[in-house]
Amino acid sequence: MFAAIAALVATSVAAQTPASQPVSPETGTTFVQVGRLLADPSTGIVQRDKTLVIRGNQVVEIRDGFVGEGTVVDLRGEFVLPGLIDSHVHLTGEQSPTSRLDGVTQSNSDQAFVGARYAMRTLRAGFTTVADLGATNESIFALRDAVRRGDVPGPRIIASGEAVSIHGGHGDINGYREDIMHMFTGESICSGPEDCMRAVRLQVRSGADIIKITATGGVLSNTAAGLGQQFSDEELEAIIDAAHRMGRQVTAHAHGADGINSFLRAGGDSIEHGTYLDAESIRLMRRDGVYLVPTLMAGDFVTRVASGPDNFFTPAQTAKALEAGPLMLDMARRAHEGGVRIAFGTDSGVSAHGDNAQEFALLVRAGLTPLEAIQAATVNAAAHLRIQDQAGRIAVGMPADLIAVRGDPLTDVTELERVSFVMKGGTVYRDE
Repeated sequence: MFAAIAALVATSVAAQTPASQPVSPETGTTFVQVGRLLADPSTGIVQRDKTLVIRGNQVVEIRDGFVGEGTVVDLRGEFVLPGLIDSHVHLTGEQSPTSRLDGVTQSNSDQAFVGARYAMRTLRAGFTTVADLGATNESIFALRDAVRRGDVPGPRIIASGEAVSIHGGHGDINGYREDIMHMFTGESICSGPEDCMRAVRLQVRSGADIIKITATGGVLSNTAAGLGQQFSDEELEAIIDAAHRMGRQVTAHAHGADGINSFLRAGGDSIEHGTYLDAESIRLMRRDGVYLVPTLMAGDFVTRVASGPDNFFTPAQTAKALEAGPLMLDMARRAHEGGVRIAFGTDSGVSAHGDNAQEFALLVRAGLTPLEAIQAATVNAAAHLRIQDQAGRIAVGMPADLIAVRGDPLTDVTELERVSFVMKGGTVYRDE
């Protein structure tokens, strides 16, 4: 009996802890011949005429010249770089005129299958790793684990599950009948330091790889509660302490400067959106090495919908979209000029899945060079998500995650919107 319990515990822990990609038992070798190779974007060095030797799901050697026999992938005319990382997605849904109805008609199983479709679309767009920051626990953890087992094709998923939020805040259900809202309020919704510690611990128990909180109001919550701080300082401190004690980092959805700065002073790990960050925010983020995930596509998308002829947002959503959306490009520019570390993230699910690479052009408009934008989606995002040994570079001993484009993304970053080849873990998912 004790042996059975120990096995069950070991399985449970494994399911809740981000794990390195296992070494494939397959002994087959693939030779990927590469014309131009940006293996480690942190260096900016483009190598020419290389062959990646891949055994199972790992890179085992990088050779000079074009060599190999048997299984050979010819990318001699293409530009190859590591599989991309999107640090902020919502795979189990996508904004549309039916979004508010979907939330109360789709089961968790329905959402997992929807997520499987969008996961494949994201993978084929060149994103071999994503962080999913907000979905029902049952749907996203099942999808994450299915991808990890190889049952479903998709990017490596780091999942927060349900966001920790205050009652009535962004992250709770809003704008429905009172009895409906009581029915759909989850266990991650809390009030008071003790209750918020409970919410964090339950998310970890449920399988969260990372804790996502809603430190401020949000654009798409159907409530006229603004975009300022929603948790108290004491609640923020309790959340971060509880998460860190359980080995989880905490990332915050945060628009208003008051919520951003309170979260940073409490020891938070990263900021999503950051719309109204100020000089104090920049100082705190630089001091602690905190990453900003700007999600510029989300700002662009909500502005276009709210100001367009086919606006499907509610009045409360529309007002906040028109307020915050147009400010995000300048926010990213100020953060970059201030020396804040930036990790790539789109908030896809707000915008359409598969369009993730459109974020690169927006980052360049905000002042990043094409190389800096690529670094944000590779080495920076890997460091932010603490998976440097699994993603962000092409190196011996690491998973064989790589993509190819025909042009030079260091000259025209929009080349990354036209990915022609995708390999994840040694398996080819796109070859055109």
